[in-house]
This record gives sequence, structure tokens and C-alpha cells, in this order.
Amino acid sequence: MRGLKFIGAVLAFLLLSFVLFLVYSTFTDYKPAERIEVSKNDSAAVIDAKKQFTLLSWNIGYCGLGSDMDFFYDGGEKTRTTKERTLENMKKITQFLLSQDSVSFFLLQEIDTYAKRTYYINELDSFTKQFYNFYTFFVKNHDVKFVPVPIKSPMGRVVSGIATFTKFQPFLTERYAFSGQISYPKRIFMLDRCFYVHRYKLTNKKNLLVINTHNAAFEDSAIKLKHLEYLKNFLMDEYKKGNYILIGGDWNQGPCGFDKKTFSKNLPEEDFKLVPIEKNYLPEGWHWLYDKTTPTNRYLNKPYNKDTSPKILIDFFLLSPNIEAVSIKTNDLQFENSDHNPVIATIKLKK
Repeated sequence: MRGLKFIGAVLAFLLLSFVLFLVYSTFTDYKPAERIEVSKNDSAAVIDAKKQFTLLSWNIGYCGLGSDMDFFYDGGEKTRTTKERTLENMKKITQFLLSQDSVSFFLLQEIDTYAKRTYYINELDSFTKQFYNFYTFFVKNHDVKFVPVPIKSPMGRVVSGIATFTKFQPFLTERYAFSGQISYPKRIFMLDRCFYVHRYKLTNKKNLLVINTHNAAFEDSAIKLKHLEYLKNFLMDEYKKGNYILIGGDWNQGPCGFDKKTFSKNLPEEDFKLVPIEKNYLPEGWHWLYDKTTPTNRYLNKPYNKDTSPKILIDFFLLSPNIEAVSIKTNDLQFENSDHNPVIATIKLKK
């Protein structure tokens, strides 16, 4: 009888602890508004509309998902690499970015500012110090006091987001939250997906919108479709105003018309299911800009192996009909310091 009482007391304690943890996590959950005005500068310089612009988009995997890593969300087991490897990844990523002299816009995803998985290194601060000639803009998309999975080695505290480094000062930047939520309680531990809009004045009296996006990954297909529909409505409204619109980032989906099995025939889709964007998603004239010869992402079910690791293309650009593509190139870095490869595009504005 005493044994049963003891077991009952333990179970009651565990249940109460779980309930209290959920209450705490719910109370401290990051709940950003649908639209947040991040910065505003009415005296921002006007950009020459005749210029060509070069942009780089790269999900840097919080400098923790290099070639040595697998990841539990992708069917692996780990949540972080060593501190030494994290610092080495950050150093190599920084060196590559600084070597891209022609780039005017760096669109980066998964930058940690305070997280257990990156040993509480403020990566944004480190990058900002190196990019002292650039304007720096950052918004959070993941702020959780304690991520309780995986059970054996919880991810713990996470503050992370997306950052844009630009040579030009925007007159307005805005964070837009994607509509559609994951079911409770899972959503209080997952990313609060968003896209980050940077508005620039042009000499032709129009505006250029440069958008940094990081779309849904492990969420189900219905959530991904809601996010795309929300983004589409935003794009249509802005294009009707005569704006130029350029989007780059980690879409976590394949571009329209691209065979997802181009680089790997057998994709392990139990954890991350790759869904191509529908061909009729946008009206004629909108242009998906990607390098079809090189993968941009690898699966993290195992440490990287050049011959056997599944590889896909999910990082690319989208151009409004009034923008012309000049070039596109994915730099094949063999996923040494991130599970993504950087993608570089050059564009020019039509009259």
C-alpha cells in the first residue's frame, strides 16, 4: 500500500510539474503583433533606380549545423555541436560574407542572439561588428524560455531571428507575422514565422521592397499554404501601388516547376516533407530566380556525406514583373559550416 501511495505521489508531482511548465511557457510565450514597425527614417537617401543590385540570401543554421551535425527535427539526435565548432563556423561564414564585395543586401536567417544551442553567443553582435559599413536590421522569430525537446538533451533557451545587412538605408522596415498557427501546446515552443520588409526610395519616385523571409519548415502543409496565401495577398497589394518587390530567403519549399528530386532521388520525408510551390501561385510575370545546378540545403538526418546526404533546393528569390534578373548563383560550400548554401542574385529594375 505504501508503495502505491509513493508511486501515486510521484505521478501527481510529475503531472503538476508538467502543468506548471505549460502554464509558465504559455504565459511567457512570444506573441508578436501581425505588423510591427521596426524602424523609420524619413531622411533616408534616395537610391538610383538605374543601378544593378546584388543580393545574397543564406540560412546560416545559427552557426551550429555544419557538416559534423545531425539534428533531431530531421531524424537525427543532436541539438548542438561543440562551442569550438560553433565559433569556427561563425568565423568561416563571416569570412565568406566579407569576401562578397559586390553584395549590397545580405539576407540572413537563423541568427542566434541568446541560445543554449550556441552557448549564448550573440551572433548578431559579432556580425554587426564585422559589417560596420552596413546598416543592420534584425527581428526575432524564435523566443522561447525553454524548449523541452529532445527529452535526453533539451534545446532549452532560444532567442533567434532573421537579419538584413544593407549598404542602403531604408525609410521603413516592418515585421509581418505569417497567418496560421500550429496547434497548442506545440506552437509555444516553435518559431513565430515572419517576413521582414525593407522599403527604399528610388530616383524614379517609386519604392523598392526588399523582403527577407523564413517560411514554415516542420509545420504541416495546411500551415504552409496559409503562409503562402498571406504573403501573396501582401505582394499583390504592394505591386498594385507600383512598387518593385524582391524576396529572398529560406522558403522551406521548392520553387515553382522545379523537381524536388533533382539532386537526390530518395528523400526521407518522415520529418521534413518538401512541398513545391504551385505553378499558379502568382500571376504571369512574377519570376522565380534560382540556380538549378546546385542544391541549397541538405537533410540533417546524419552528418554530411557528399555522396549519400539527401540534398534539395529551398533557398531562392522571387521577383515582381518590373524587375529583371541579371544572374543567379548558388555557391557550393559543401555544407561545411551550415546546412544551407548561400545564393547570390543580381537584378536590375525595369523602367
